[in-house]
Amino acid sequence: MSDSVAPEADWDKAPGLLDGAKELTLGPRDCDLAYWFTSVAQGTLRDRGATGHHADALVPDFLKEPGPLREALIQEFGFRALAEEFATRILGRYVTIAPGIPEMEFYATQLIDEARHARVFRQHLVELGQPAGTLVEDVADMAADYRRRVLEPVLEFTEEIVGAQADFAGGVAVFAIVIEGVLAPAAELSERKWTPLSPATGEISRGTAIDEIRHLTVASTILRDHVAAHPEYRPRLLEILRAGAQLWQEVPDREFVLPREELFQKGMAEHADKIGDYEIWPGVRMLDTTAEQRYDMAEQWTDEMAEARMAYMGLPVDALSAQESGR
Repeated sequence: MSDSVAPEADWDKAPGLLDGAKELTLGPRDCDLAYWFTSVAQGTLRDRGATGHHADALVPDFLKEPGPLREALIQEFGFRALAEEFATRILGRYVTIAPGIPEMEFYATQLIDEARHARVFRQHLVELGQPAGTLVEDVADMAADYRRRVLEPVLEFTEEIVGAQADFAGGVAVFAIVIEGVLAPAAELSERKWTPLSPATGEISRGTAIDEIRHLTVASTILRDHVAAHPEYRPRLLEILRAGAQLWQEVPDREFVLPREELFQKGMAEHADKIGDYEIWPGVRMLDTTAEQRYDMAEQWTDEMAEARMAYMGLPVDALSAQESGR
């Protein structure tokens, strides 16, 4: 890629989501509209803009045939598409109440990022053989319970802060530290799970993860700087983080994640020859993991990432101690 592409947005040079979210430092002035057009649109998305994956990264035929692996992927990407659609709609509020041009431009680009994520997840279901004409309705039907029991409570909580209260910093905390901070490790797990099985699926997950690094790190910088400039806001921020953590403890996310991981487990066994000795994390073959172990590892990644970002902002990590899961 061109030297004009920032390393963290370069397809080949960007770190993994966990390392990037824990170690990189980016602010809204670093990731303005010019950055998005040059490093994201012409960098991360080069040759991958339409589908989220390169034309040479194919969907294998076995994923187009009925079976538990295909069903696991349909559920995962269907639920993620709906979650990203929700994110896109609420981000309009952030653009409206952003306190300055850098913040406005950044959240305008994140709105586009989330809309793109929803689109490529839906498009991938079409590549798997789902009918395009009824796809939106089919996803809505499949994920209706997930929408009602998981997404809508989170949306209502966020709407109260960025809508009714017009609290920009509070909204940044909810979206990045609570919502995306918990969802991001699941995105990392998705990339690791699907990479040895489907080049196209792995690339879609890789591209969305590169975006999430930017979202998490810029938001952390916004909050760090806001608390430094307005120390009186710190108790309010901690209150929001604790309330958000409590919300994630209460929503029944586990009920929706584990069944599709069990489907993945069955499908993985059926296609063990395609996975071989591939390690999902250092020293552990994916074939040797269970659905519960993968879920628990994603939770561990959540904790590690939270500790790093909270320390960067100068906040106590125990403000998120109520947080259990949210993928």
